[in-house]
Amino acid sequence: MADDGASHDHAHDHLETPCETALQELYLFLDGELTPDKRSQIKSHLDDCSPCFEAFDFEAELRNVISKRCRDEVPDSLRDAVARILDTPADSPDDR
Repeated sequence: MADDGASHDHAHDHLETPCETALQELYLFLDGELTPDKRSQIKSHLDDCSPCFEAFDFEAELRNVISKRCRDEVPDSLRDAVARILDTPADSPDDR
């Protein structure tokens, strides 16, 4: 039976790393938490498997957008006020 390329059920064979394994370890790959050997196996799989690479590419881009757009800016006045409070000696319970 010929594969027409339309199916993306990840049923195709990869000898060293199955799609299911590659996708399960995708976040560890993105976080740089895999051993060099395992990282090489996943990278090789992604280079050869377009459906898994698409999943990787989506997750990598999503992380990039989140890291750029989801940053809280603290006003200098608030930062200064917190620093002043932290520098002030704490009152003892008897001083209240």
